[in-house]
Amino acid sequence: MLAEQKARELGVSLEPIEPGYLNLCIRTGNLLMTSGHVSDQKGILGQGLTVEQGYAAAQDCARKILRSVYNAHGTLNGLRVIKLLGCVYSAGNFTDQHLVINGASDLFHQIYGKDGDGYHARSALGFASLPTGAAVEVEAIFEILD
Repeated sequence: MLAEQKARELGVSLEPIEPGYLNLCIRTGNLLMTSGHVSDQKGILGQGLTVEQGYAAAQDCARKILRSVYNAHGTLNGLRVIKLLGCVYSAGNFTDQHLVINGASDLFHQIYGKDGDGYHARSALGFASLPTGAAVEVEAIFEILD
């Protein structure tokens, strides 16, 4: 099954996005680089929010990234996920950022394959705050294969 079909089956919206202040996804050479996409979930992991809530927030970010990629590139097919940067609004003693960002990684694995084009490099970092109080922010780099 092609990536775009899989994403649609998983309920990923690919509806057009109104242009904003910054470019949400830009192409350079054979790479698509996204801006950071923030979760609708607000709050601090380890201080009111659970890892499970953070996981869902990271998955929300990944869904938004896919929508931006689709709107910029016209398809989700023929891509390889290269790198994710996951930022987690964290309490000082919270150390499970990697488990939170698994929400984004797992969605890309479902769509592109864990052993294939979805197998990516990743960083998961804790931050003292994120824009708008978002619980999670994720950015991604994709390689255009076709």
